[in-house]
Amino acid sequence: MAKIIVIAILLLLATVLWRNWSRQRRAGYIDAFPYRRMLDQRLAARRPELTETQRGEVFAALVDYFAICNTAGRRMVAMPSQAVDDAWHEFILFTRQYDKYCRRAFGRFLHHTPAEAMASPTQASQGLRRAWRLACRREGIDPQKPDRLPRLFALDARLGIAGGFVYRLDCLAAQQGGDASGYCASHLGCGGSSGSDGCSGDSGSGCGGGCGGGD
Repeated sequence: MAKIIVIAILLLLATVLWRNWSRQRRAGYIDAFPYRRMLDQRLAARRPELTETQRGEVFAALVDYFAICNTAGRRMVAMPSQAVDDAWHEFILFTRQYDKYCRRAFGRFLHHTPAEAMASPTQASQGLRRAWRLACRREGIDPQKPDRLPRLFALDARLGIAGGFVYRLDCLAAQQGGDASGYCASHLGCGGSSGSDGCSGDSGSGCGGGCGGGD
């Protein structure tokens, strides 16, 4: 009996180690992939107002998004940037390359899911909160007491993206100043531990026209 328990523990440990190794290998592939070489001309045509340097920022944020999708596994991760979503759309159009990329980056095909096609009304908001927590973790930000926005949430406002998603850390101050525009990022880190998928209340999906990656 003791021998069986030891073997079971060793198998469990081997499984955990293999999964961690696989995730790290996928993370390295995501970081090293030549997004700019493949997508820069198409993004420039789609967003002609962006400079070469600004398009570089979009691709860096696309890496952030794919990295947190890898961390999230099969859980839904909402897309908090319209500019990054544009780049993702252009990538998907390279159907064979995108399929091959997904198999190596995530071990499966990463679907692009509109908010209206999600399984429940709360899935988009949960996906956005998950994106917030994982993006904050990637940049060493406390998701419940952030001192700045992570890149994915700051990008559209910084680049002045038409139709982009604008997030604010201090929504009350903005409203008192007469500016009620944008989404309230201070609501996204609420509720329990960083491992929780939800929080009390509902600040909305924050994804506007809607999008997310996951199953």
